Amino acid sequence: MVEERPGRLTVGVVGAGRVGPALAAALALAGHHPVAASGVSEASRRRAEALLPGVPMLEPGQVLAQADLVLLTVPDDALPALVNGLAETGAVRPGQLIVHTSGRYGTAVLEPALRAGALPLALHPAMTFTGTPVDVQRLAGCTFGVTAPGELRLAAEALVIEMGGEPEWVAEEARPLYHAALAIGSNHLVTLVAQARDLLRTAGVEEPGRMLGPLLGAALDNALRSGDAALTGPVARGDAGTVAAHLRELRAHAPEDVPSYVAMARATADRALANGMLKAESAEALLGALSDDPTHRDEGTV
Repeated sequence: MVEERPGRLTVGVVGAGRVGPALAAALALAGHHPVAASGVSEASRRRAEALLPGVPMLEPGQVLAQADLVLLTVPDDALPALVNGLAETGAVRPGQLIVHTSGRYGTAVLEPALRAGALPLALHPAMTFTGTPVDVQRLAGCTFGVTAPGELRLAAEALVIEMGGEPEWVAEEARPLYHAALAIGSNHLVTLVAQARDLLRTAGVEEPGRMLGPLLGAALDNALRSGDAALTGPVARGDAGTVAAHLRELRAHAPEDVPSYVAMARATADRALANGMLKAESAEALLGALSDDPTHRDEGTV
């Protein structure tokens, strides 16, 4: 029998999407007690059943009535209205820990709950979630962006550590920029990888994942270690003819991918030029190849 630890909390989840049930399950492993969850869709209910077996699905107000610690794990745009609604209906109790997991917001969005006496915390796990039990395992070593009033900082960091994560303090005013950085790195990466897989299939590669795995893994590792010094490829080298050939093939086979190729190539050229990898004269030809001018679309014109 597991000995009861001191200071254990009852935990409620409002918004049983991919994140909330996983965090509640991680807190359960630390000895806390998930007692209620709310979710609208059938998928939400299935996730809650898989990760929080035996925990009843209730209305949001009922979840707050039973929980010492409430996880608000709804989409960013829905969070302000949810907090206002819970506070206005009297669902928030004095001394209750109200935690949201939005990357965009700090604790200011929880002001209505604070006025009702709640203790506001912003704990954002910097990880993508699948909505399956594997998420609980992946929380081990995951960095959380933590924002909280000074007097609650230790409590916030303790909760993150109990979930297996590593706390990283993010100032209230820096939250939107922090979130933009993570969105660029994670969301856009998925889009780029999916585009590369599709193009390889079109080129006749039977197992694009097997080809891309080592390449992208090495590129990610090099970029995290060396930053811009890890740049390679035709843009960083100033190979305008190769870039023009790429664009010609993309226009023929995947025209929907041309805007993203051009945008990323221009951003790569800017960084390579700024750090001295790309010479100014090479950059001029390269940017010409990336322009919409038809005279630059033929490899022989650049």
